[in-house]
Amino acid sequence: MNIEVLNESGADPYPGWQDEHTTEFAQFLLTKLHMPQGSELSIAFVDEVTMTDLHTQWMDEPGPTDVLSFPMDEMVAGAAEPGTLGDVVVCASVAAAQAVAAGHSVRNEIELLLTHGVLHLLGHDHAEPEEHARMFGLQAELLGAWKRQSL
Repeated sequence: MNIEVLNESGADPYPGWQDEHTTEFAQFLLTKLHMPQGSELSIAFVDEVTMTDLHTQWMDEPGPTDVLSFPMDEMVAGAAEPGTLGDVVVCASVAAAQAVAAGHSVRNEIELLLTHGVLHLLGHDHAEPEEHARMFGLQAELLGAWKRQSL
């Protein structure tokens, strides 16, 4: 897998963050989702100003959000041929506030957001109740598998 991680936020997304960990986590997700070798994914961490601009431009909504996904090759889990999944953009400062509210670490929140973003790249959505249940169920399954592996 070809995974590019960029930190454009001006600060580490969480204490002790290393881009290698983000790459390892993304590799885990793509492997669990049966993506073919050679598939490409880009992950960017941005500040609130940048995320606000993206959120306004692409979603026509004000203020920063936690994660945005920009699919490229309309891939689905288990695709036969490699391709470019697209970009997942995370605002770590928004993630940090959400982590406090949720009572878990910023690292856990960012892993949740990355999982959520990758699932969006693969065509998952949560607008309808059935879609929501399917997407969030798969998200919980992937995060649980990661935690079990990391023990």
